[in-house]
Amino acid sequence: MTKLALVAGAGGAASKRLIDVLRAEADWSVIALARSPRPPGDRLLPVSADLFDREACARALAAHRGITHVFYTARAKHGESGVESVEDNVAMLRNVLDAVEPGPGLAHVHLVQGTKYYGMHLGPFRTPAREDDPRHPPPNFYYDQQDLLAERQRGQRWTWSASRPTFIYDFAPERARNAVSVIGAYAAIVRELGQPLDFPGSAAAFDALRDMTDATLLARAMRFIATTPACGNQAFNVVNGDVFRWRTLWPKIAQHFDTAVGGVRPMQLSGWIEDKQPVWDGIVRRYGLAESRLDELADWHFADFHWAHGYDICSSPEKLRRAGFPEALDSEQAFIGYLARYREAKILP
Repeated sequence: MTKLALVAGAGGAASKRLIDVLRAEADWSVIALARSPRPPGDRLLPVSADLFDREACARALAAHRGITHVFYTARAKHGESGVESVEDNVAMLRNVLDAVEPGPGLAHVHLVQGTKYYGMHLGPFRTPAREDDPRHPPPNFYYDQQDLLAERQRGQRWTWSASRPTFIYDFAPERARNAVSVIGAYAAIVRELGQPLDFPGSAAAFDALRDMTDATLLARAMRFIATTPACGNQAFNVVNGDVFRWRTLWPKIAQHFDTAVGGVRPMQLSGWIEDKQPVWDGIVRRYGLAESRLDELADWHFADFHWAHGYDICSSPEKLRRAGFPEALDSEQAFIGYLARYREAKILP
């Protein structure tokens, strides 16, 4: 049966690989809904609308009544404080549902959440996090979105699901909010300055257990969850399946950049980077890289948030494995692989 997926928020971290995964199968076509449309392609139709605008969403999707699956990957613009607008994020999801739900063929709505569901942005939480862990005191827009979906689904033929990745890692040159480009640019600059590769977070963060979510693994898991009847009306953690410490990964990053391993030196990278554009320009010339601005290559406020947590951040993948999704990755090996792809693309040295 031919399936028509609506990917709402088609410019986000979770959407790029999802579109690739769906289009790789002949029975899927994709509508990519975003404020700024992407180029069209084989079985890919870009549609432009502001998700805050209910009428704009309705107009944009009025001609597409055959949508079978919705993958909601959008979120309202946010800073790195951790607490995000409940009202804005719920309104965006509601506007998409209002535009799609009258469609006769709707089978499933999938929502991308994250480890903030467990309160990782607020402080230490129970780990490994499990899908049935109690909610922390509000606000948390993930709770309100999930409650909206569950209420809207009641009595309907379609089902809903949610995926909960941790930090998403990928080769994604178009996305600055990415720890790979942050670490790569930081490592290249300290090497150029003749300094060792110090860890910019706290000693506790250096030793805490972490996990990762590879963007392509997430995409395949989303497809699996959305098309497996037994997964209906449930949430699933989606992680690579292992854990690591920055203490063990950091020497491998230093080796990749052929530089010495430093110690723990807590600092705000968003401030440290302010005068480093001339250094980066020299690196670009030296290695024949594509010209770029540091603030476009990497989100340095995200860097501060990424290393701010001196406690374990990891989730159990067992529920998804029991449902029949077996994929796993070596996170440290995958991370070095992302850096290698940036090098091959002449974005990082």
